[in-house]
Amino acid sequence: MKFRTAHELEVEVLEEVQVAEVDVDVDERDLMVYNDDFNTFDHVINTLVRVCKHDVQQAEQCTWLIHYKGKCSVKKGSYEDLKPMRDGIREAGIDAKIV
Repeated sequence: MKFRTAHELEVEVLEEVQVAEVDVDVDERDLMVYNDDFNTFDHVINTLVRVCKHDVQQAEQCTWLIHYKGKCSVKKGSYEDLKPMRDGIREAGIDAKIV
């Protein structure tokens, strides 16, 4: 049985981390929805279900985050995939941006 030194283990861990970082999709963006003082919870929930295809529970969780944190990433994807959803959310009178 061969024992590895701490330096050998450190190099191995660093190599694994570097490989993991390469796998990140640089084109992935967030569809952020922002809180306001006039849209109801039900309206935001129904919009997320209709436009983003969330299930009701997911839409409710996002809505609570929007309410308490001021914003929430409701979807991740490419700009081209998120743009129609952003436009649909905005058409419902809710502030949304692709970031």
